[in-house]
Amino acid sequence: MTSEAQTGWRQRLVKLVEAPVFINFITGLILVNAVMLGLETYPVDVPILSEALPLADKVIVMIFVIELLLKMVAYGPRFFKSGWNWFDLIIVSVSLFPDAGAFTVLRAMRILRVFRLFSVMPEMRKVVEALMKAIPGMSAILAVLALMFYVSAVMATKLFGGSSEQFESLGASAFTLFQVMTLEGWAMDVARPVMENYPFAWLFFLIFIVLTSFAVLNMFIAVIVDSLQSKHFDDEEERALEAEAEAQQDREVLHAELKAIRDELKALRAEMKR
Repeated sequence: MTSEAQTGWRQRLVKLVEAPVFINFITGLILVNAVMLGLETYPVDVPILSEALPLADKVIVMIFVIELLLKMVAYGPRFFKSGWNWFDLIIVSVSLFPDAGAFTVLRAMRILRVFRLFSVMPEMRKVVEALMKAIPGMSAILAVLALMFYVSAVMATKLFGGSSEQFESLGASAFTLFQVMTLEGWAMDVARPVMENYPFAWLFFLIFIVLTSFAVLNMFIAVIVDSLQSKHFDDEEERALEAEAEAQQDREVLHAELKAIRDELKALRAEMKR
């Protein structure tokens, strides 16, 4: 097989795996598989379902394997340059392990196949890419939050440890302050029992809530929103560059055609002069 024929064959295979019908078919299988895995959690004693669901699950996994093999053949080495392809490969590989012995825990991880929607749906993929891009900024905020937690836990242990089991140690104080940060029952379950012995303890909890729940955690939202906007602007710039490149190609084709017309006119004039 010549290189040109092989290239044409690969291009047809690439068109197949990138065709909207093929992508929609895989997306539908992912959703159907998600529903099937959810049905397995119900204690329904129906022989047909107990036999049909595992069989259908195996068929869907084999289709996923065939899909990945087609992509590997179509893209060649380029397949392994995409992080999303690696993601799909790992998720599907987990599904191939047996459900017995040391691999029993992997049975519960089969639901991770639903995450393949991230790779087949561009809108969801953009959101995940924006979240990944925001991780460096979020790590700095996490460091600030961890420092606040440590200082506050030490202070709470020193101040309230003698009168409340919730603050008797550094670990207990940190766990209790996490509950306070989530605002889940912080007033009735945490603050008021402490205030029976320390009336001004409310001031400590209010300052902690303002610094963590209202300030630091909102910084996470700001970083994520900024990352989403940056991703949007990058996509717009990329589309603009692609449009400019296409326009430049059209201009070059037009210039080449005009030059060919001028050359033909010169040849006709030269022939007429003869």
